[in-house]
Amino acid sequence: MNWEVIIPLIVFLVIIFFIGIWSSRKGAQVEEGGFLKDYFLGGRELGGFVLAMTMVATYGSASSFLGGPGTAYTMGFGWVLLAMTQVVTGYFVLMILGKKFAIMARKYDALTLVDFLKARYNSAPVVILSAAAIIIFLFSAMAAQWIGGARLVESLTGMSYNTALFIFAVSVLVYVTIGGFRAVAVTDAVQGGVMVVGTLVLLVGVIVAGGGVPNIMGDLINENPNLVTPFGPDGGLSKAYVSSFWILVGVGVVGLPQIAVRSMSYKNSRSMHRALIIGTVVTGIIMLNMHLIGVFARPILPGIDVGDKVIPLISMEVLPAWLAGIVLAAPMAAIMSTVDSLLILVSSTVVKDVYLNYIKPDASIKAIKRASFGVTAVLGVIVYILALNPPDLLIFLNLFAFGGLEAAFIWPIVLGLYWRHANKFGAIASMVVGIGSYIAIHYYNEANGNLFGVHTVTVPVVLSLIAFIVFSLLMKQKAYDFEGIGKGEVA
Repeated sequence: MNWEVIIPLIVFLVIIFFIGIWSSRKGAQVEEGGFLKDYFLGGRELGGFVLAMTMVATYGSASSFLGGPGTAYTMGFGWVLLAMTQVVTGYFVLMILGKKFAIMARKYDALTLVDFLKARYNSAPVVILSAAAIIIFLFSAMAAQWIGGARLVESLTGMSYNTALFIFAVSVLVYVTIGGFRAVAVTDAVQGGVMVVGTLVLLVGVIVAGGGVPNIMGDLINENPNLVTPFGPDGGLSKAYVSSFWILVGVGVVGLPQIAVRSMSYKNSRSMHRALIIGTVVTGIIMLNMHLIGVFARPILPGIDVGDKVIPLISMEVLPAWLAGIVLAAPMAAIMSTVDSLLILVSSTVVKDVYLNYIKPDASIKAIKRASFGVTAVLGVIVYILALNPPDLLIFLNLFAFGGLEAAFIWPIVLGLYWRHANKFGAIASMVVGIGSYIAIHYYNEANGNLFGVHTVTVPVVLSLIAFIVFSLLMKQKAYDFEGIGKGEVA
């Protein structure tokens, strides 16, 4: 066991743990009636830097730091090009949702995305469908993060996968269960900084070890010229597929509950505008660096069989052991920050949107606290069990979850904000068609290749839009009152 690598990671985990404890103590100072707002939304107090970093850290997950570079190692520069469509994600989300979403969330006192949908559509089926979609698809996303964390620990320590998985799960569960959203947001800010520095150091180390960029490019061309084209080593990255990927990691990200909820958690408009700039710059640095590292690692360490191990293996190859330990805190930070965000989101869905709405609306604060802590812990245990049998490339498990959530939520959110005639019938139809067609096309593509040559999410997003518009117009309700919404300043 290489303690020079492991000790910096242990120090990092200890720091994160104490941040969680500090956040929990700060949260304990809020009024009893504010517990839910603080635990699930951080009291709507996020400043621009913390908002930007929590969005980046939540979105930049095991896929970005392990699965993405692992796929770039296999697919070459085509995957780097594809990955860079994510650069404007944070900017796009805050521009589309931004001020109007935050104002409406405050108007309805909405603490979760489902709260907003419940108030906007006044429909129990919308709430139940939303909660079910979040729980089902986010279990896949959380399992991907658990797997990524375990593989990182496994690569560094030589422990068995199951032992590494247990250690990672316990580390995350402790501070998320204790601290809630505030702990998640504050630790995300720390972890985001670690990510940026770590990716820069590792990229420089890989370039130096490879003899410079021209030498690395020459090695890639000698192995397979297609590795330096947009189409992948076997031409599998078609123009249609790469273009449609923008829906999954660009436009569609508006529909991801874990990202959307951050658009209702910031302090004021200045915070949002600052987050637009910081988030875009940081995302660009992280995505470009990590995927370039994945491609550049191929000539230096050929023959890696599990792509998710590329980053830990190349880090230990090209950097001194102590520095590799510090740098590998970056993927650990990315994984932990996404896990904690997803955990708190699913916990809020179960407690706030199901338990308080339909099971025990008159629950005491003490009972709500118990339920919140308990549900978060139980969810973590369930995901741990699901992660015991991992796939080879976890990025595709994560992207499956992303696509399902986007197909379910993008139009109920966006048209609910901006279209006067959007109603519960359109929302229900859109969610049913989106989720149903996404799952059906996913299994079709698994057996027959991509339908129309585009990413799985493309057709369901189009079908769910059509369903929303048609059913909203066929089943007209009283026009929604938009008066005053979006014209004011976020408090």
